[in-house]
Amino acid sequence: MRLIDTHCHLDVAAFDCDRWAVLERATAGGVAAIVVPGIAATGWAGLLQICAQDSRLYPALGIHPLVIPQHEASDFKHLEKLITQARPIAIGEIGLDASVGDVARQQPGLERQLALACAADLPVLLHVRKAHEPMLACLSRLPRINGIVHAFNGSLEQAKRYLDLGFKLGFGGMLTYPRSTRLRRLAAALPDTSLVLETDAPDMTGAAHCRQRNSPEYLPEVLTTLAQIRTLAPDTLAAITTANAQSVLNLDVPLH
Repeated sequence: MRLIDTHCHLDVAAFDCDRWAVLERATAGGVAAIVVPGIAATGWAGLLQICAQDSRLYPALGIHPLVIPQHEASDFKHLEKLITQARPIAIGEIGLDASVGDVARQQPGLERQLALACAADLPVLLHVRKAHEPMLACLSRLPRINGIVHAFNGSLEQAKRYLDLGFKLGFGGMLTYPRSTRLRRLAAALPDTSLVLETDAPDMTGAAHCRQRNSPEYLPEVLTTLAQIRTLAPDTLAAITTANAQSVLNLDVPLH
């Protein structure tokens, strides 16, 4: 059983004291690869340096919607240059967040990053909160784009529209809480081909580790919960979600 964590911020300061020990524990638990998304321009160099030290780590580069206002045109030019030089696995984490942010201020930066992804023929890792309709409208205007909607929390109808565009949907620790009934119903209703796993560590910790730092080593707990919801054997679901992640991210991960 080999898993792919499609969204884990292993580069952030929360892991500075034990990053490599966490990675070893995750590997021992079956996590074969981890996608490490960027958040802000100031973190790209460190993220790339960390990922260069271990073949199990795959970098993505992008500007998170909540920090878009802190960036300038030169940062997008720098991102364009890094895409060519470092060839990340994806552009992300990018998106729209209406929960605490101003979507109107975020959208130009999102559209610029989507254009870079299209030009480089790279998938995107999307952060979308309370903004699925404007995001779907934005994506529908592009000639070709796919990727993963990280921590998906929209409706089944919205999910189907993302799937029609070629996206996969990420599920993580929130699924492990029994009170997440709406999310569990959604996870049960989606086709096998739509599902990928994630932790979003160090955030969005699952039920067994509530109020603790999240970690990629907890990804098997997400798998177990999702397998129970979908009445599948964990090994079967592991193979499905790993194949989905490999497909959408163009990953060639050694699984043995």
